[in-house]
Amino acid sequence: MLDDMLDHVQGLGDGPVWRPAPPAIRKGFSAPLPRAPQPLEEAHDEFRRTVLPYGVGNGHPRFFGWVHGGGNVVGMLAEMLAAGLNANLGGRDHMPVELERQVTRWMAELFAFPASASGLFVTGASTANLIAVLIARRQALGAGSRQAGVSGAGGRLRAYASRMTHGCLPKAMDIAGLGADALRLIAVDDQGRMDLDALAAALAEDRAAGLQPFLLVGTAGAVDTGAIDDLQSLARIAKAEALWLHVDGAFGALARLSPELAPLVDGIEQADSLAFDFHKWGQAPYDAGFVLVRDGQKHQAAFASTAAYLQREAQGLAAGAPWPCDFGPDLSRGFRALKVWLAFKTYGADAIGATILNTCRLGAYLAARVDAEPELERLAPAPLNIVCFRYRASGDQDALNNRIVVALQESGVAVPSTTKLDGRLAIRAAIVNHRTKARDIDLLVAEVLRLGRALSQGHAA
Repeated sequence: MLDDMLDHVQGLGDGPVWRPAPPAIRKGFSAPLPRAPQPLEEAHDEFRRTVLPYGVGNGHPRFFGWVHGGGNVVGMLAEMLAAGLNANLGGRDHMPVELERQVTRWMAELFAFPASASGLFVTGASTANLIAVLIARRQALGAGSRQAGVSGAGGRLRAYASRMTHGCLPKAMDIAGLGADALRLIAVDDQGRMDLDALAAALAEDRAAGLQPFLLVGTAGAVDTGAIDDLQSLARIAKAEALWLHVDGAFGALARLSPELAPLVDGIEQADSLAFDFHKWGQAPYDAGFVLVRDGQKHQAAFASTAAYLQREAQGLAAGAPWPCDFGPDLSRGFRALKVWLAFKTYGADAIGATILNTCRLGAYLAARVDAEPELERLAPAPLNIVCFRYRASGDQDALNNRIVVALQESGVAVPSTTKLDGRLAIRAAIVNHRTKARDIDLLVAEVLRLGRALSQGHAA
């Protein structure tokens, strides 16, 4: 099984990026619960035939869809070690917890947070952002809100983020009991950054209406275009307005690993909390999200609870408080930290930062290729590694470009995704994979041109 997966990773660029599973393969997964055993070899053979060839494809160098990292072999092996150890990182006194704390200290060092900072591995930035909203809510409403709920007071709270913010932020407000409408989405400038004048006007309007601004969310790497808010200015505004400053840096925060890119996220070190994913630019296998909080005591105050069966002791296995479960919703937690720890130990932070820089250079290369082609049109700035563009044609351009993307995906040649910018459908290429080369960009451009010409003339793709 290990040999097969190593072979799979070694040949990632050889086959199609993605292929739809045939109906016969899908039908096989309607079989009932197996009651009798079968040899592991047979089950593994079924996996090889029916699952392995039909994955999402994000390990392939021409996977440009959404923002998916490519993974790495060290992380794959770490997952095997973690599963063999089978540690529960909810708490107690054992070294897997200490290893996660070391990664937290590394991240505090990277982002210039104080030694009192706390951190937690979670499934992804969606959960990390939710944790930040819950900490900010508790800070705004006080300790009693954890028992009494938000009731009427929660209805007065208002949070602010740019209209380019990720969809998980309104969802987090909903889950937190504040309602998605309590998040005001602020207009952006021509670079996709939050408009500071519009933010000031929104704050003044809400305060005049008797509402309570409590949370300001900056974006470091907008999901559509890679735009980065002016985090230094947001930090000044948050301080002046007594707001909790959270930065959603799902992929962009790790620009700090590259000396050339780090200035783009200046001000991130002033955040009260930060969400990001190691499974994007960090290239860790899924899933490996992380939340970093400046004040560990405030973080703990939002989640810690007591229970007789979780009594903390000064000695024995029940020592080691505070436990990771004191900083988030989960008591049962896997050993996500190991694959990140091993990657930093094996590759080094500088090499990971160089990989991040290279994806941005490839993004600039794609933007230049698009700009050089009269048949193509770029629809947004490309400050990092995401390029949004489309094929120019008469008629319904949205429908045409959507057909181009579907044809690319189903051919297995490349997998971009789509988004809408100012009401126009864009082909969106997010270059995240460390395996991607310039030749992969060239092939993408060539295929978009070929498909655009064929489809606009009514020919088959």
